Amino acid sequence: MDKRLEVLEEDAEESYRYLVSDEKSSTLRGPEKLTDRKEVNDKQPAKWVHFIAGGIGGMTGAILTSPLDVVKTRLQSDVYNKMYNQTPKSSNPIIKSLQHFKETGSVLRGLYTNEGFRALFKGLGPNLVGVIPARSINFFTYSSTKEIISSNFNNNQEATWIHLLSGISAGFVTSTATNPIWLIKTRLQLDKSKGKNYKSSWDCLKYVVKTEGVGSLYKGLTASYLGGVESTLQWVLYEQMKTFINNRAISKENKTTKDHILEWSARSGAAGAAKFIASLITYPHEVVRTRLRQAPLESTGKPKYTGLIQTFRLVFKEEGMASMYGGLTPHLLRTVPNSIIMFGTWEIVVRLLS
Repeated sequence: MDKRLEVLEEDAEESYRYLVSDEKSSTLRGPEKLTDRKEVNDKQPAKWVHFIAGGIGGMTGAILTSPLDVVKTRLQSDVYNKMYNQTPKSSNPIIKSLQHFKETGSVLRGLYTNEGFRALFKGLGPNLVGVIPARSINFFTYSSTKEIISSNFNNNQEATWIHLLSGISAGFVTSTATNPIWLIKTRLQLDKSKGKNYKSSWDCLKYVVKTEGVGSLYKGLTASYLGGVESTLQWVLYEQMKTFINNRAISKENKTTKDHILEWSARSGAAGAAKFIASLITYPHEVVRTRLRQAPLESTGKPKYTGLIQTFRLVFKEEGMASMYGGLTPHLLRTVPNSIIMFGTWEIVVRLLS
């Protein structure tokens, strides 16, 4: 009896390879290996797909969270920091957090009341001009580097060290390529004269190049490289969380549409959680980068901030450690949902284009 069952199993496995789902005869096609379907599912999307999807995801997130980006930039600058932080902060971390939330709301209301609705989207033009290529470059470079390293040095297997190297590569390339755009965006957001200083992004670019030189477009680049640590840390944390979520998803059979939506939501949420942790650890570089791009002058006419280390020391000396986290609340309120929107959109577009 056992022998007959073994024969039947062998026959069934052999005949399966010739089964077809259309009207053509099975004799007109060759046998299909049982592993073929898995290989098709595991095929990686083309690199250009990540480039397009990253740009679309970045654009969507930037538009929806633009007002909070303006608030964050103002609270990071020295002029606005003094203006908005006149109320002493409590030593209690919970009360202090509530004060920061209240402060963020008051800045948003003040922007709308005093400068109009359009002020909430100041710098959005150069922001989009920067975000779209920045996210495209970042996702493209990260995915490409990860694929190259894993295929050549780790037998097509992913690992944490690969995610780390890929994140560093993506951060370096993205920062170098897009720093001039972010500098223009920062100058526009810090312009409190309703466009009297700079009429447009192009006008701001011409003014900066004419008065400060082409090299000034790369002010804050060293701080941007330091900011690459945040991006790298986010990628590493996101990959770890995503692996955990995917492993749980694989173990579940007969998944419904609701299950797929929940898995997508979990992966998007993982991106937000990764960004939250990475931002808390690396946030001071954001303040330093804004000060360097802002480029205020001393009474003597010389630049107040001249370099990364000098800016860290001067801000800490003059304003204390708390100032290194100026604008943290609106930053988190913006970047966490922005990451959720961006990574969620990225995944959807990748699936559609693949």
